[in-house]
Amino acid sequence: MSDPKINITKKEVLSNDWYTLRKVTYEYQKDGGNKEIHTREAYDRGNGAVILLYNKEKRTVILTRQFRLPTYLNGNETGMMIEACAGLLDEDNPEDCIKKETQEETGYKVAEVQKVFESYMSPGAVTEIIHFFVAEYSDAMKIGKGGGVAEEEENIEVLELPFQKALQMMNHGEIKDAKTIMLLQYAKLHELLQ
Repeated sequence: MSDPKINITKKEVLSNDWYTLRKVTYEYQKDGGNKEIHTREAYDRGNGAVILLYNKEKRTVILTRQFRLPTYLNGNETGMMIEACAGLLDEDNPEDCIKKETQEETGYKVAEVQKVFESYMSPGAVTEIIHFFVAEYSDAMKIGKGGGVAEEEENIEVLELPFQKALQMMNHGEIKDAKTIMLLQYAKLHELLQ
């Protein structure tokens, strides 16, 4: 991070509870050479990984359902969200993280995952980059019930859905999670379940 057009002059921690919210003041040099002072807030929750598990034979996908407070505060009547399995990297690399999260959240143990892309999900406010994966699953890979980790206050319902139904749920607004929509669209575009 050493772009000569950007000079950070002040960083202030506004909150360091669940994650870290910083207020940053910086000078930004525009293309004509003029400098402007900007102040922005950036939420740092670490980077993450997400995976779409799919079964070609059954033409199904594994998704999860869990309560998400921010969506409830923004008008989602129940706060429940249907999502692809995901988690924060913490100290893991993206591939190890998503394998661990898959087992904890869904009960499936996958050995092979394929990274398909990475994305900033809300670059105007959040520092997080998410690494996107896909992997085939079979019933034989189910080694536990999933549901998440109690110490992390997770209460996750595992859903095995026909791929076409998941696409319909996305089209009808039942699936509103951006990372899940991106992976379902990826699966459709790349014909993973054809």
